[in-house]
Amino acid sequence: MSRSRICKGCWEQMRIPVPLRGPASIPFRAFGIRPSRMNPNTCTICELMFTRVMKARKITVDVSVLFADLRGYTALSQSLSADTVSSLLDDFYDECAAAIWEFDGLLNKTVGDAIMAIFNFPIPHQDHAERAVLAAREIQRRCQLRRELRLAEGAGLDGGELGVGIDTGEASFGEFGRSHRDLTAIGTVVNTAARAQSAAEAGRILVTRAVCERAQSQTAASEGREYRLKGFEKPIELYAI
Repeated sequence: MSRSRICKGCWEQMRIPVPLRGPASIPFRAFGIRPSRMNPNTCTICELMFTRVMKARKITVDVSVLFADLRGYTALSQSLSADTVSSLLDDFYDECAAAIWEFDGLLNKTVGDAIMAIFNFPIPHQDHAERAVLAAREIQRRCQLRRELRLAEGAGLDGGELGVGIDTGEASFGEFGRSHRDLTAIGTVVNTAARAQSAAEAGRILVTRAVCERAQSQTAASEGREYRLKGFEKPIELYAI
C-alpha cells in the first residue's frame, strides 16, 4: 500500500497540506499530529475536527459501509491455543486494514472477529460503492492467501474464511453515546450491511441492490435473491458477487 505524504482528509476537506511523513512532519508530531489509526493517510487533526464539530451536530453523509466477519472464530478459539488464535485474529485485522486503506476507506471499528469500514468519509470519492466492493474482494484475496500459507506451513489451521456485507446510502456520522463517546456512522445503511454480512456464507460477499446500481462495473454478473434479515420486516434483496 502506498502511503500519502500529506493528510488526504485535511486536503480534501479544508485544502490544508498537513505533512504525515518525512522531515516536514517532525514539528507536527511534537504537537501530537500524526497518522490516524483508522487510516494512516489521514491524521489526528481529522479525528479532533470530527469530534469537536460533531459534538454540536451530527452530519448526514453519503457512504458505503462494509462489514467483514471471520467465520468459525468461536469454535477455533475453543480448540486452539490462545497464541494461535491471537495470531489468526492479528492476520485478519492486518489484511482487512491494508485492503480498506488501499481504497481510501476508514477502518472504523474492530469488534472481536469482525470489522466495520466506511468509504467516502473523510476522503471523498464519487465511486465509493465500487471502492467498497474492490476492498471486499481484496480482503477475501488477502485472507485466502494467508489461509493457504498457514496450511502450507503445516499449521493445521483450516479456518479463517470470511463473510462480507456491503450497503450504500445516507448515514449519520458523529459521536454517539453518553458515558462512552464513539465516533462512528449509524443508520439503516449500517444495519443492512451488518445483516448482509451475517447472511453471507463463508467466502462470499453479499451486497444490496443500491450497491449493484452504483458499482455496475463490479457487479454486472451478480444475481440477487431475497433474504430474511433480522430486524427487517420485509425481505431484502441481496446479490452475491
